[in-house]
Amino acid sequence: MVTRRASTLIAVQPRRPPFGVWDAVAIVLILGALVILAEAARGVALPLGALDETPISLDPGNLPGYAARTALRMITALALSLLFTFTYATLAARSRRAEQVLVPLLDILQSVPILGFISVTIVFFMSLAPGRVLGAEFAAVFAIFTSQAWNMAFSFYQSLRTVPDDLVEASRCFRFGAWMRFWRLDVPFAMPALVWNMMMSMSGGWFFVVASEAITVGDTTVTLPGIGSYIALAIAQRDLVAIGWAIGAMLVVIAIFDQLMFRPLVAWADKFRFDQGTGAPPPTSWVLSMVRGSRLVRMAAAPVAAAMRWSYRLSPKGGGAVAGRERTTAQSSLGDRVFTAVVLVAVAVAIWQIVRYVLAGVPLSEIATALLLGLATMTRVFVLIAIASLIWVPIGIKIGLAPRLARIVQPIAQFLAAFPANLLFPIAVSGIVAFRLDPNIWLSPLMILGTQWYILFNVIAGATTIPGELRDVATNLRVRGWLWWRKVALPAVFPFYVTGAITASGGSWNASIVAEVATWGNDRLEAAGLGSYIARATEAGDYHRVVLGIAVMSAFVVIINRVFWRPLYLWAERKFRLG
Repeated sequence: MVTRRASTLIAVQPRRPPFGVWDAVAIVLILGALVILAEAARGVALPLGALDETPISLDPGNLPGYAARTALRMITALALSLLFTFTYATLAARSRRAEQVLVPLLDILQSVPILGFISVTIVFFMSLAPGRVLGAEFAAVFAIFTSQAWNMAFSFYQSLRTVPDDLVEASRCFRFGAWMRFWRLDVPFAMPALVWNMMMSMSGGWFFVVASEAITVGDTTVTLPGIGSYIALAIAQRDLVAIGWAIGAMLVVIAIFDQLMFRPLVAWADKFRFDQGTGAPPPTSWVLSMVRGSRLVRMAAAPVAAAMRWSYRLSPKGGGAVAGRERTTAQSSLGDRVFTAVVLVAVAVAIWQIVRYVLAGVPLSEIATALLLGLATMTRVFVLIAIASLIWVPIGIKIGLAPRLARIVQPIAQFLAAFPANLLFPIAVSGIVAFRLDPNIWLSPLMILGTQWYILFNVIAGATTIPGELRDVATNLRVRGWLWWRKVALPAVFPFYVTGAITASGGSWNASIVAEVATWGNDRLEAAGLGSYIARATEAGDYHRVVLGIAVMSAFVVIINRVFWRPLYLWAERKFRLG
């Protein structure tokens, strides 16, 4: 009798080579990035006089180097903005007392014109590296930072305030500490909207790149090599060909940012969407595929992941107790009164110092003039925000619900949002002069040129977070037409829209300093408003009037936000949050 042994077939996978194609691509990209960064950073340690020895040239051959310098500044500012967002917005969302100070302060900061920051900070940053280009680079990076950070902070704050209750309860059940909850719940939930706002912030940096690289405050003039200073020189010399080259260089840099940074981030953040349904295919990115398929990248990321897991063990475990904000709410009323008194005293002292400084160089009657100019700018802002909302809210919802369309629109919207208003000065000035139009009306659209995209990007981000189950229920119940917009789409994106509208409103005030004064060669047009008032004072180096204009603008923005936007935001948060 012959017995057979049962045989088991073992599938042997072919041995993969230690390094593959994606590893080679990763090495090329990393080395290329290092070379570009080294080339861009080469001149930052030179003496400041070196800028005069090699003045800005309109030769298109210089544009690659200028583009690298501008890109380095914008990447640095974006990294600082992300760090600011994670700290500032988290503190505002977790502490009720901190929120009472930080949110109004954020309203003020986003309304302060970029030239206002430059006027006040350029001397400080230049003193950090006396006689060196590095000091001017610090000032330029900070100026770009001020055009990026506030939008991201508002987005992250809004996301932290609208985390679904069931996810918060789950984190408590799993005893997440504050540190672990931040990285495992708060940041993932906020990431889809934050990525879109990072795109908008990068575009906002492009919008103000001329002011950040070609800095003129009174007798102080600093021109750093970059696309912004190239545009400023082209406008001064009325060189349309050079402006065309600058637009082409911007388009190339934006496309590179889209492929190497934002498209991978959008594809990666898609896994954090608050949506359990199976909808359209997820977005893809060849860079993300490279990161996931490269062994070198995994080896480099392993120590970082291990350090994060180790940090989770160090932070204290959470329990059934109510976290951060709710603990703060239960504080004694005496502590609240003391805190409020301290804040009011600090605000009163700051107001007194501002009033004393302004009145030292400005007659009292001019304050009334500044207030009237503020009313003119406020009217433009309200009208433009209303028009932009009617246009971009329905378009943003349609784009956000169509992932394939979003992938096509994403780089186009980035380019349009990044398009500096200065590049339209030839058309605006020539048209207004030729047809004898009123600058007070026809310069106004330049204010919304860069800020309308805050509404579009936030609405797109909101539409992408609409759960698939909600869309399926609406389809099954045959909710269509205006009923679908009123009951499904608009309520779902409304908190995101309010965040975008607040930022667009503050950004429009900021943009008024660029839009209310348009120059093309020797032609100069001005619209009556607070932006043109601050621009004239900045060019003249009149710091008393600069402070007055900034103070009046900040007061307008804070009052509008307190009276209108803030109640609308709280209502949207309470009524339309997910979960």
